[in-house]
Amino acid sequence: MPTPIAITRHQGMDALELRSPDGASATLLLHGAHLVSWVPAGADEQLYVSPHSAYASGQAVRGGIPICFPQFAERGPLPKHGFARTRPWQLVMAEQGEDDALAVLRLTDDAGTRLLWPHSFDAELSVRLSARSLEIEFACENKGEQAFSFTAALHSYLRLQSLADASLLGLGGLHYWDSVDQVERQQRSDLLLPGSPGTEDLDRIYHQLKQDLTLREQGDDGKTRELLIRQQGFEDAVVWNPGAAKCAALADMPPDGYRQMLCVEAAAVEHPLLLEPGQSWVAMQSLTLA
Repeated sequence: MPTPIAITRHQGMDALELRSPDGASATLLLHGAHLVSWVPAGADEQLYVSPHSAYASGQAVRGGIPICFPQFAERGPLPKHGFARTRPWQLVMAEQGEDDALAVLRLTDDAGTRLLWPHSFDAELSVRLSARSLEIEFACENKGEQAFSFTAALHSYLRLQSLADASLLGLGGLHYWDSVDQVERQQRSDLLLPGSPGTEDLDRIYHQLKQDLTLREQGDDGKTRELLIRQQGFEDAVVWNPGAAKCAALADMPPDGYRQMLCVEAAAVEHPLLLEPGQSWVAMQSLTLA
């Protein structure tokens, strides 16, 4: 029989400490349904969270895996990245099974959300943890009587020892929107070297992703770490690193924090999603440490 997981506290906030029987762990805040830690079995922390991040009601945590909903970035009239990441979510269930641990959180519209976005909805985030894998599923249902459209993303901050030693594989041939230069481009090489000259302040929305991505890092000990990144339902992938200048201007990041992270986000941005009354949508990102 599965064992229920009780709500605990993390950085002064309600949280779920997920642990799978094989030793993997993850920490999920009820604030924003925000995943702030993932440690695979026998491995180190895989997510980056800024040591300067605020843990406060109404504020977003810098790092981990925030949810961007119902608006990505500043592509619309809502606050940047929407409101889901700064609101309290409700626990639906959390349990440890024979092979994994699972948690489900829910966000529904209320007077506060309707002031910003006048729609009735149910959103759910499901997190499944096992051995060396993490699956994050995001679902949304239109509970109202009128259609609505939205954009969304799982804004995954992936931890690195050094950005200079990292590469991202699987983007070759894709078109992308360069949010820095405000121009559409095509990725010629299959390999992206985010720490190389010319990739400072990296902010790209890759369209119509067809294959899995691999984040590869050559460690100081000579060993290569590979993180397999899969997504379903999300058609876009966002790759972001603020670079030195922009990172230094962020109050909730250390000046050199950009060297220890790369965001590889599963996203639905280029074509906003439309839900008719009663319709639902679901998408997922999975991370697997090789």
